[in-house]
Amino acid sequence: MAYGEHRYQVSVLWTGNRGTGTSGYREYGRDHTIRAGSKPDIPGSSDAAFLGDAARWNPEDLLVASASACHKLWYLHLCSDAGIAVMEYLDHAEGTMADSPHGGKITQIVLRPQVRIRAGDDRELAQRLHHAAHEQCYIANSVNFPIVCEAVIEFASN
Repeated sequence: MAYGEHRYQVSVLWTGNRGTGTSGYREYGRDHTIRAGSKPDIPGSSDAAFLGDAARWNPEDLLVASASACHKLWYLHLCSDAGIAVMEYLDHAEGTMADSPHGGKITQIVLRPQVRIRAGDDRELAQRLHHAAHEQCYIANSVNFPIVCEAVIEFASN
């Protein structure tokens, strides 16, 4: 593992100018394109509740996805080290945002991974490794709200 400082660079290009810029709150689009090097573009917007395009990714979606993906990557790493073969992993993660006149904030993310492991592997250890993955997760260690994990571990069928 490479220890030290790592940098991540993205560009966010606003594409919502409808001709008059931000001349009024309802006069501009919230659409943008997120870019990072040669990776595929991510079409972004604000949540539809804030006049965005519901068909595009919003920052809240991306934050929940980041927490879920980071947890999953650490979990797979730890299971591999422990000799547990994860055969399937699907997370139905959900974030909650509280909105107020003074701004909003994410108050919680709940991860709900459904994990299938190789028959005969240590199911209890597989469950405990979710706690260890949470402890290692860079995203979970960077936010000021709880990330809860409600994992279900099952044995894969042969």
